[in-house]
Amino acid sequence: MTLHDPEHFRCEISGGIARIAHDRPERKNPFTFESYAALRDWFRALVYSDDIHAVVILPNGGNFSSGGDVHDIIGPLTRMSMKELLTFTRMTGDLVKAMVHCGKPIIAAVEGVCAGAGAIMAMASDIRIAGPDAKVAFLFNRVGLAGCDMGACAMLPRIIGQGRAAELLYTGRTLRAEEGERWGFFNSISTTDALEADALRLAERIVQGPTFANSMTKTMLAQEWNMSLDQAIEAEAQAQAICMQGRDFTRAYKAFVAKSTPIFEGD
Repeated sequence: MTLHDPEHFRCEISGGIARIAHDRPERKNPFTFESYAALRDWFRALVYSDDIHAVVILPNGGNFSSGGDVHDIIGPLTRMSMKELLTFTRMTGDLVKAMVHCGKPIIAAVEGVCAGAGAIMAMASDIRIAGPDAKVAFLFNRVGLAGCDMGACAMLPRIIGQGRAAELLYTGRTLRAEEGERWGFFNSISTTDALEADALRLAERIVQGPTFANSMTKTMLAQEWNMSLDQAIEAEAQAQAICMQGRDFTRAYKAFVAKSTPIFEGD
């Protein structure tokens, strides 16, 4: 697999931005065993890429993703041994870990159905933009499973609060665009026609910034979950000192003195 030509999902790369999407629109873009693994491996490799500085996860055919395919995944899971099941659940969790640690800001443009593992991918993104018909559902308990799937019980409360996360995970109900924005799950709502363009415009703005420093910001956002305040402040002091050695910091200073706009190069 290469970053530019992956299997089991769509990917286009240009201008430092990777645009990816599930590729089964006729079935509302469900996951398969193969697409889970392909996405995990793609995000793992992304950390080593010097030509991709942001990722936009797009809908396809009017939907983001319906989660695990009922016939290709859920059916086979009911016949697996405990060892096989744990191998699968660890693989799905590895996708989230790969997204969190890929070093690149991720924007999810959510349209239509965004359920199960699809909702988790949106949750694991750094920024979420909704279309007006976005329907997010962490519906694990509706298929007889716990809501603690792929990091949901750790990450979702940090985004929308403990009580709201508990409600969604206990009931599996749908979170629609306006409520999701009000709760802080969505950063903003776009029109259907403008959703992709708005997500890409934000990605372009991020890519025009100091990309090495953005990668450091993403690293700190993830690592500081497990730090005390004193540890976090010290970690940020070290991270910022590293960034201050970069040429982008000098470029920004010289541009300020010259009353011009800095042009960052990511070093």
